Amino acid sequence: MAGFQLPLFIVGFILFSAISEASKCSINGIPLVRNISELHQDNYGRGGLSHITVAGSVLHGMKEVEVWLQTFSPGSYTPIHRHSSEEVFVVLKGTGTLYLASSSHQKYPGNPQQFSIFSNSTFHVPVNDAHQVWNTNEHEDLQMLVIISRPPVKVFVYDDWFVPHTAAKLKFPYFWDEECFQAPQKDEL
Repeated sequence: MAGFQLPLFIVGFILFSAISEASKCSINGIPLVRNISELHQDNYGRGGLSHITVAGSVLHGMKEVEVWLQTFSPGSYTPIHRHSSEEVFVVLKGTGTLYLASSSHQKYPGNPQQFSIFSNSTFHVPVNDAHQVWNTNEHEDLQMLVIISRPPVKVFVYDDWFVPHTAAKLKFPYFWDEECFQAPQKDEL
């Protein structure tokens, strides 16, 4: 027999890998019903975070809303940030603190209000209000279902509550959209 032949299972694995990688960002063929435990999860370089995009604009073709499942280990938190979309949280387990600067429409966010959040509570963040969520529980994860409007989200990140809005750093596409985001085609000549 002339030449080298790969065993069939290796050929199958290579083909499966290529198809899986190529279809990771495709919205075609996504089943209507999916098992959350089988969805891609990552911390995107933020220790203590587990993020799953349950239904997203970039990954799933959603037009009006995006749904995330986020789990924060004890002591972890989001950056101080704002976005031009509404956000609704449903706390599935754990406890924590929401910091919300509803005076964000001034030159900088300012002193935030503090709200205790807990299992079976819900809260919403209005458009462009700077906010931060902390898992302040030392012993239990904080897990939330997050629904956000107007995806994909453009996030403005602050180093602290007194950084001027003009100095906030834009992060777009956001970490979980980076791999699959495609800039819209310009319709100009």
